[in-house]
Amino acid sequence: MQLAKKIQNWVKSLSSTRIIVFSFALIILTGTLLLTLPSASRSGESIQLLDALFTATSATCVTGLVIADTLTQWSTFGQLVILALIQIGGLGMVTLATFFSVLLGRKISMRGKILAQESISDYNFSDVLQMIRSVIRITFGFEFAGAVLLSFSFVPLYGLRGFYLAAFHSISAFCNAGFDLFGNYRSLTEFNDSPLVLYTISFLIITGGLGFIVWKDLYDFRKTRTLYLHTKLVLIISLSLIVIGAVYFYFAEGSNPATMGNLSAMEKVNASLFQSVTSRTAGYNSIPTGEMREMSLITTIFLMFIGAAPGSTGGGIKVTTFGILMIAIFSNIRGNDETIILKRNVPQMVVNKALAITGLSMLMIFVMTSILSGVEGIPFVQALFEVTSAFGTVGLSTGITPELSDISKVILIFTMFLGRVGPLSFAIAIALKENKKLQNTVYPEGKIMVG
Repeated sequence: MQLAKKIQNWVKSLSSTRIIVFSFALIILTGTLLLTLPSASRSGESIQLLDALFTATSATCVTGLVIADTLTQWSTFGQLVILALIQIGGLGMVTLATFFSVLLGRKISMRGKILAQESISDYNFSDVLQMIRSVIRITFGFEFAGAVLLSFSFVPLYGLRGFYLAAFHSISAFCNAGFDLFGNYRSLTEFNDSPLVLYTISFLIITGGLGFIVWKDLYDFRKTRTLYLHTKLVLIISLSLIVIGAVYFYFAEGSNPATMGNLSAMEKVNASLFQSVTSRTAGYNSIPTGEMREMSLITTIFLMFIGAAPGSTGGGIKVTTFGILMIAIFSNIRGNDETIILKRNVPQMVVNKALAITGLSMLMIFVMTSILSGVEGIPFVQALFEVTSAFGTVGLSTGITPELSDISKVILIFTMFLGRVGPLSFAIAIALKENKKLQNTVYPEGKIMVG
């Protein structure tokens, strides 16, 4: 009893950021234990603990990087464990716990509401519980609709198993996870001639990556006839990146015989658009990623680094962070001290946070890439691709992940976790207690030349 009380008091003393970070760690550890069970592997033998940890982290952080083919390595039980981790990781443990508490009629404390608010990145505290309900309903609604559409393609190909495949890939796509059950690391490379599959998966990826706040704002638009600045920025940048990326991949890979060169004109359009969508955070691929030209790999790295929207199932520094930084840079070039977006002034605190997130992310990726490249003896660009994919919780790979050493696996595990919870949130979670005396100290201004 005393131990339970101490644990309860310890949890109460944690900040909301730390609870969210620790909740993801708890899910990963639970998933790791389940995946080490002999019944989780198709062979009936327990997989190595590190490999189970890698898979559990990849699923919970909705990444999609794998050290073993999901179909051939894992039994149906193991696949269902991975699917559960994807669903929980995509929504967040706090979100699900709050939802079921509401469903069971339990009263949610003020602290619980604050946790739920931060879990879904909602800035309207008053209706956070209603928002949680909407998030769960919309999530299951999209996943069910996606499963129905995919079943029209998968059932004729795989029989009754097609229903299972449709449900698995719908959840994996909406949560931007990228796990597939087609075997031999094929992903969706055999579906370039199937617009129903590619565009259904693309739609699920996009909707999952827009963020919960954007859904609600778009739903309320019929009443309010207005949208948040956040929603406008997410939609504008997301659409721009999808279009620009698709056009680039069409012309850059259209003549590459190892990727799109042998596809028909329509199949090239399908593959180009899908590659642009999935590169942002999903991890599925319809062309062999490892065979893409180096400049295409660099472009994909750029898209993976930006990622999806805040409060979504995707990763990366987020499209709003990228947008704020770009506009702040252009404003500075024009000699304007303020950051103006669509006739709205962005607070300097938000610009500073965007700068901190981007700076921390770039530093972390550079350090991890340098270590991975040195340990494995692989080209820097190839190592950068894998690390950025892990950080952006994307899951695209040039094919080296299954061959990595244990040290490199640990590096990617940490990178995936950091990418899911956010580098700034992680830094805050592990930081020492705030020095209030230091916060109240006022220092004289110092002058430093830059540039």
